[in-house]
Amino acid sequence: MVTPPRIRDDVGSGSQDVSGLIGDAGFDHELLVELSLSVGTAVVWWLDLVAEEFGWMPGLDVVIGVPGADTQTVRARLAELVAPLAVAAKAAPAWQDFELEQPLESKTGPRWLQFRARVSTHGSARALVGVVADVTRRHAQQRELADLADRYRLLVDLSPDAIVVHEAGRLVYANPAAVRFVRARSDADILGRPITDFVHPDSQPEMLRRIAKLIEPGATSEPADAVLVRFDGGTTDIESVSVRTTWEGRPAFQVIMRDVTEQKAAAAALRYQAALAEHVSDALIATTSDGVVTSWNPSAENVYGLRAADAIGQPIGQVIGAPLDPAEVLEAGGVVHAVHRRSDGDTLAVRVSVARMDRGYVLICADETARRRAEHHFTAVVAAIGEGVLVVGATGLIESVNPAAERILGIRAQEVIGKAASLTELHDEAGQPIPPELFPSAITRTTGGAQHGRILRARRPDGTHVWLSLSARALTQDGVLPSATVVSFTDITERRMIDSRLEHDATHDALTGLCNRAVTIDRLSPAARAHRSGLTAALFIDLDKFKVINDSLGHSTGDEVLRVVGTRLSRSSRRGDVVGRLGGDEFAVIAFGVTGPDEATALANHIRAELNRPISVEGRQLHVDASIGIVIAEPGDSRNGSDLLRDADLAMYQAKTRGRGRIAFFDVELRESIQRRLQLEQDLRMAPLGDELWLAYQPIVDLRTDRRTAVEGLLRWTHPCYGLISPCEFIPLAEESDLINIIGAHMLHTATREIAVGAPGLQLYVNLSARQLDDPWLTSTIRHATHKAGLDPSSLCLEITESALTRDPAQAARTLAALRDLGVRLAIDDFGTGYSSLAQLLTLPLDTLKIDRSFTAGLGRSDEAEAIVTSIIAMAHAVDLTVIAEGVEEVEQLEILRTLGCDQAQGFHLGRPAPLVEL
Repeated sequence: MVTPPRIRDDVGSGSQDVSGLIGDAGFDHELLVELSLSVGTAVVWWLDLVAEEFGWMPGLDVVIGVPGADTQTVRARLAELVAPLAVAAKAAPAWQDFELEQPLESKTGPRWLQFRARVSTHGSARALVGVVADVTRRHAQQRELADLADRYRLLVDLSPDAIVVHEAGRLVYANPAAVRFVRARSDADILGRPITDFVHPDSQPEMLRRIAKLIEPGATSEPADAVLVRFDGGTTDIESVSVRTTWEGRPAFQVIMRDVTEQKAAAAALRYQAALAEHVSDALIATTSDGVVTSWNPSAENVYGLRAADAIGQPIGQVIGAPLDPAEVLEAGGVVHAVHRRSDGDTLAVRVSVARMDRGYVLICADETARRRAEHHFTAVVAAIGEGVLVVGATGLIESVNPAAERILGIRAQEVIGKAASLTELHDEAGQPIPPELFPSAITRTTGGAQHGRILRARRPDGTHVWLSLSARALTQDGVLPSATVVSFTDITERRMIDSRLEHDATHDALTGLCNRAVTIDRLSPAARAHRSGLTAALFIDLDKFKVINDSLGHSTGDEVLRVVGTRLSRSSRRGDVVGRLGGDEFAVIAFGVTGPDEATALANHIRAELNRPISVEGRQLHVDASIGIVIAEPGDSRNGSDLLRDADLAMYQAKTRGRGRIAFFDVELRESIQRRLQLEQDLRMAPLGDELWLAYQPIVDLRTDRRTAVEGLLRWTHPCYGLISPCEFIPLAEESDLINIIGAHMLHTATREIAVGAPGLQLYVNLSARQLDDPWLTSTIRHATHKAGLDPSSLCLEITESALTRDPAQAARTLAALRDLGVRLAIDDFGTGYSSLAQLLTLPLDTLKIDRSFTAGLGRSDEAEAIVTSIIAMAHAVDLTVIAEGVEEVEQLEILRTLGCDQAQGFHLGRPAPLVEL
């Protein structure tokens, strides 16, 4: 067990052993500045981990709620507050960061303190150095934001108007009013279906036209009439407004629909004007002649964050956060661009239009903040891409040049902007010069017609030439000529040079110059091997993670990497060996006259060592590795070249399954194993339809009451031919073949139905794989499963492994937040085997932490295991997480977990997985 730090009266600012850590002035300035900046105003404290003594700077007594108290009281309070950090720091490496927030009761109400600390070492001294700050105000602000989100959600759910959200043409949200509008039983009848299923065919063209115009986020369509198709076959006249929005980070459209069946008899013009005033996305403001606000529409409330009741009667300059004289705007032409401020202080880029009306003015304030931001983002993207881009104005002068265009054409932007686009000489494929008036940009500028994939040769200022694949398109589609034009092009000089070597390309790879696949197979044929003595080794080489380089840095970078790899393979192979590129990132080396597997292995290791050296591409240091499969052919082996290459490919696949960067030899058992794997993958696709998949449930016991409070659903597969297949075999198959989402959905529906019917009082735990976290339909699947089964979402707890959370932490956090909104509970599984930290536990919306069975197995056998489990339980309880220990197989382990304060446990000692009816 961990002993709490000692508190001694003779300790003031730390022991002598940690003086090297905290400096002559009492602390490590660089460390504490960094920690202080992370929390704002803060007070410094430290703990000598060797002597277990505390120290602090003046002011700590006030921050931790004991102002004016004696030293002993301050130390006691500090030790109590940072106890979780002290426990964790015992086993932490040097420079490990910690963060903890603790509640504190005070006379003025609850307060929150934030502790940030880092383990620091100097010689034999070791200390936990940190700062503490009062973050009560931040907690209050977060609570207010949550309340605001709940109020907005309640307003949408209780809105009499139908509100739906569709993404990629399919409905992903519908409020209760929308369910009533179409006479559906529940939103489950609506979600996932195309929105066109509920729109009358006569109304669909107009709906699609309106949506197509909504390009920018927040863009709103004009209110328009449409006819809604109901489930009972009838129709409803509606008035709808579409808003460009996002759904789980992806572009989507929110549609607000109002039933106007009874209003059809009213005057169409009045109805249209009322809807326009209500839903127009621009702020509509009316003022008196002296600038006092008399009208403030809902969009004005949204744009400026100020209610109409608070704006009406106030001077216009006060409510928009900037001086504005309507008369001056009229004199300037009636339209100005200005910077306004919201009520919360945020700046807005606004286009202001002013018109006179009786005894005052009407102002239309269009919020262009998002558009301006998008323009900046677009500019950054154009500057970053590898394709050259020029913008030629309507006058034929260059207006902008991106860095790629500078590099490809050998020009400098500041020297060519403002000059004619004909400054570069262009020649066609036949070598004939192209007159400036026939440049692609000139043709598009004067006719509006786009030019696609023109192959041209351009002359650089230094006299060299570059071949371009060039396109030109009108920048605007308004039909006004002459038009501004965007010209994009790529450097295809190398490709042109390769195309000129057609004879060479018949037998060699155009990119690397190595033998192509056909030649490689021919050199492996029995006839070709008959002229060689000894054994022949065929090495099938596949680059690991090359797709990441190709997708993230572009094909030009990927091609350069492949060229370097080809060169290194040629240099690392033996004289007389054949080196070929089979396609993509796959290569082959045919080694003749090897003495046996040892020599083939040595050659493979030499090749991997050469490929592992850094590859420099455009200033980046890239690293690649390779998985290598080897097949040995003896003299007289009847297999042809294709067969040997296939067997080497199977061996390479086996090498990848062992963790990449490995070497594997082909044998007959490998072929049979691969065939079994392929057969299982094929059969797994049909398993959900044939009732071959079923669930076993393992009980989870509360260690305080010894009662079973939950079960974990574990998927099992009974194959019609092979019998019971281990999850260790078929779950990886499902993940690699993208079947995991289908199987996972099947498991969720089955488990929720069985628990709802057979054990409604138990909590259900279900595992989620990393692939399922990436599924955009995961939230909808879980919502539908619990709703269909009649299971309260709070009775479902989803387990996510640490490795799944670290693949894409940002995406995982968004998905977990969406799942939490459904009401389901969340657990982190196999804790301690990955890279989770206390900060991650604080950030993610988790409810439960499951200790990995590897730590449970060490209880009673290893003091280190008990210390680790103690720390995990302390950290979890510090952030209000329920702790479940997995793999309990002995009574002694169970009693130790009870002593350490573990909440729940599961394992063979408490119950083996079994069908629900057998529990």
